[in-house]
Amino acid sequence: MNVPDAGTATTGADLKQLAAVARRIRSNVLAMVEGLGHGYVGQGLGTADLFAALYFGFLRLDPENLDWPDRDRFVLSTGHYAIALIATLTELGVFAPEELRQYGSDGSRIEQNATEVVPGFEITGGSLSQGLSQAVGMALGARLAGRKNRIVCMLSDGELQEGQIWEAAMAAGHYALDNLIGIVDNNELQADGPPARIMGVEPIPEKFIAFGWEARRIDGNELPAIIGALHWADALRDKPAMIVADTVPGKGVPSLERREKVHYVRPAGPDSEWSAIRHELEAQEMVR
Repeated sequence: MNVPDAGTATTGADLKQLAAVARRIRSNVLAMVEGLGHGYVGQGLGTADLFAALYFGFLRLDPENLDWPDRDRFVLSTGHYAIALIATLTELGVFAPEELRQYGSDGSRIEQNATEVVPGFEITGGSLSQGLSQAVGMALGARLAGRKNRIVCMLSDGELQEGQIWEAAMAAGHYALDNLIGIVDNNELQADGPPARIMGVEPIPEKFIAFGWEARRIDGNELPAIIGALHWADALRDKPAMIVADTVPGKGVPSLERREKVHYVRPAGPDSEWSAIRHELEAQEMVR
């Protein structure tokens, strides 16, 4: 059972272990898109550090009993980030590594937008903005039932353009849901371009604070900052917490980090581009 003590500090050795997990998550992400030939690789690589910290350093869960009633709930509102969650759950033994190459294939349970019937997924998050509302319901329900479950909800910055997010944020602040932690993957990217050009969402922390939350901004690709923010959020009382995590889409693969359109990567050239991308990732890992 993976039940980390969120009240203790994370040591340098722990951070090295989490960094190794994040590298394996990135490798799993590439295995998934290599099999299909295209996919949400930018998001998978960009959030690998967040998922490593959450699933191997914070969330209380049992990979062998995903329905354990006292587990923390991770709500993936931005459903196409399933690529990162499946890559992470593979490291926990929920999925077999050979399954990864079935990502997005007909009849596969490794879906591009996973539903709640897929092991390890609490909700169906394909329609953006609905996850926070569901997380608020889970947090309020846990309180009313006297349970100690923590609810962690991951959102995207583009998702914040939808009104339902702010209705949910208002409810969470009103009910002072201190068992609710939100994480915004602030990668400044959505399908049609940067949110600042489509419909600006900043300043994100200040907006959530105005709705009755506590909020802070961190570097979402720095493990010490992520772990520190999760401990900060867990220690808060009488308010929900929002962590705005600035991440780099395609993190770990320099050519993807520089790529203008990495929301959904579909190589225009030969399939060998995926081999080149994997070589880049492995070269970066060797440098570290």
